[in-house]
Amino acid sequence: MNNFKIGVVGSGTMGGGIAHLAALSGFQVIVCDIEQNFLDNALQRMQSFMDKSIAKGRMTVEEKEAVLGRITCTTNLEEMKEADIVIEAIIEDLEAKKELFTQLDQIVPENTILATNTSSMSITVIAEATNRQERVAGLHFFNPPQIMKLVEVVRGYKTSDDTVQKLMELSRQLGKEPIEVKKDTPGFIVNRVMIPQFIEAIRLVEEGVASYEDVDKAVKLGLNYPMGPFELQDFAGVDIGLSVMDYFYEEFKDDRFAAPMSIRQIVRAGRLGKKTGAGFYDYNK
Repeated sequence: MNNFKIGVVGSGTMGGGIAHLAALSGFQVIVCDIEQNFLDNALQRMQSFMDKSIAKGRMTVEEKEAVLGRITCTTNLEEMKEADIVIEAIIEDLEAKKELFTQLDQIVPENTILATNTSSMSITVIAEATNRQERVAGLHFFNPPQIMKLVEVVRGYKTSDDTVQKLMELSRQLGKEPIEVKKDTPGFIVNRVMIPQFIEAIRLVEEGVASYEDVDKAVKLGLNYPMGPFELQDFAGVDIGLSVMDYFYEEFKDDRFAAPMSIRQIVRAGRLGKKTGAGFYDYNK
């Protein structure tokens, strides 16, 4: 395991979390981003995470230093050539992902697997930006990657059985419970179930049926969910939720995926700087 290297492109919440998870699991990790300060912020989050574990007696200072020693940070994408698998975790923008995969395809060795952490977008379309479609797949972790147990291993149209098997095994080595998504469909499994729930929750408030607080309370107490739909959307980012809704609607052409107006207003207000929180609860304070 010590000789197996995992590359992660993108050091935000998900990319940094995936890189940290891999290092915690004993893997050598190369994490790349476009600016050094993004990488520095990711390392600070990792250290904070481990400091809490040390305070609770779950980790020693020596173990923390060993984890950090397995992580190499770089702003040079060419260094991904040393990775046995590269996991993309950049913004949820299809064209940006395709451009990155084209670059990675030219950098990494022929047998290297390229995986995307996209939560919703087409694995097939992303894979078509490469000359190794059989070695491209989705590897969808959930936030925070260090804690959430599920990983969706998603097939593109040409993804090979060998690639799926290797990613399933890697997920288990990372301490996760992988499931195979056998067909490349928008949103895979979790988001395909979750996004319509978000939309219906928003519509309930728009129709005056109940408040944000009472919808969240109803879902938590009535369905035993740990978080209500508005709490979860604020936690994950309403801008990301809106992007997924719009992507679903464009792909399915189905009104059940049409984003309600209020989420657009919240995202627009956040982008214009008119509201600092850009979340349902912050917007309505």
